[in-house]
Amino acid sequence: MATFMVRKRWFSGSSIDWWECVKPAAKDPIFAITEAFLADDCPSKINLGVGTYRDEKGRPVILECVRRAEAKIGGVQTMEYLPIGGDPKLVQETIKLAYGENSDAVKENRVAGIQALSGTGSCRLFAEFQRRFRPESPMYLPIPTWSNHHNIWRDAHVTQRTFHYYHYQSKGLDFPKLMEDVKNAPDSSFFLLHACAHNPTGVDPSEEQWKEISHLFKVKKHFPFFDVAYQGFASGDPEKDARGIRIFLEDGHKIACAHSFSKIMGLYGLRVGCLSIVCKDAEQTAAVKSQLQQIARSIYSNPPVHGALLVYTILTDPELRSLWLEELKVMVSRINEMRNLLRKNIENFGSLHNWEHITNQIGMFCYTGLSPEQVDRLVNEFHVYMTRSGRISMAGITPASVDYLAKAIHVVTKHDS
Repeated sequence: MATFMVRKRWFSGSSIDWWECVKPAAKDPIFAITEAFLADDCPSKINLGVGTYRDEKGRPVILECVRRAEAKIGGVQTMEYLPIGGDPKLVQETIKLAYGENSDAVKENRVAGIQALSGTGSCRLFAEFQRRFRPESPMYLPIPTWSNHHNIWRDAHVTQRTFHYYHYQSKGLDFPKLMEDVKNAPDSSFFLLHACAHNPTGVDPSEEQWKEISHLFKVKKHFPFFDVAYQGFASGDPEKDARGIRIFLEDGHKIACAHSFSKIMGLYGLRVGCLSIVCKDAEQTAAVKSQLQQIARSIYSNPPVHGALLVYTILTDPELRSLWLEELKVMVSRINEMRNLLRKNIENFGSLHNWEHITNQIGMFCYTGLSPEQVDRLVNEFHVYMTRSGRISMAGITPASVDYLAKAIHVVTKHDS
């Protein structure tokens, strides 16, 4: 008994608080908006923070092509592990969707690709790949960009730098400064480019500007990494939205793409994506793919099977693919309608500001130009939730809420010179 008491006192007195050093992490700025929105009991509240599609009544949407694909695969799939690189059939279809079925890289099997956990997972895999094999090269991120890009390359310990992209006065592309930054960057730098529907600004280069950017990249020997989260969601046409990628391919660049099906098929919770890297020949392709698989193995081992089978089924079944393309057009049309209505209603309230950028920008988001102070007023006075950068998800606006939103924006901006 005495020995027991001695041991008990020894353990009690020498207990170590292993996690005393851990402090609460800062909340994610986007998901924190939803938390605040859900805690608000105002009946007229609006959530314009998270980029998920909603129908005209503000309800989440499961696309009909997804429902039919679910019915088609029901009972036929197994729950076995996928290979480390995921479903090779899904990967191949994703590559063809982005690069074009007739591109030389696809026909010559020079694209190393693996299934990944949507866009975030694809970016994270590439960031780790870059750190391992090109640690001397920084990653240039546009100003602004999706906030999680900074987290991803920071946690991969890759040096980050930035380049001009958005012109805050014109609310369009700052093309001269973009080109200047590309020119002044050290040769063989890495640049992250949004393939279409730039998040958060909704501002994309024109086709001619893409060609100029590609040419300068060639001169500077830069590596283009495309974040492809909205292919089809910008214009309603996946082929048109891939034009920037195709221009770089036609110019002979070796590029990489992080693909996501979250937005374009509404598969947010299934985390379906793909990372692909164009290589010089079959031998290099095999080597790159093997290294990507090794990275994935230590992080999550294998990607999930269900979403991959859904996407593959939709992309390869002619009827379902046709339906998907039609549903893409419906989603884009609804968002464009909300852009037109929001601008029209703000102007009808007598605003003296120029709101052309609302209808000039494309994709899910609008970079409103609202200041952080104006956003705070929208939250506190009108229960309208958005990021303090002024980015709003156009999919969160409905015909029933657009007038209320327009009036709120007018009120907080009417005395701003």
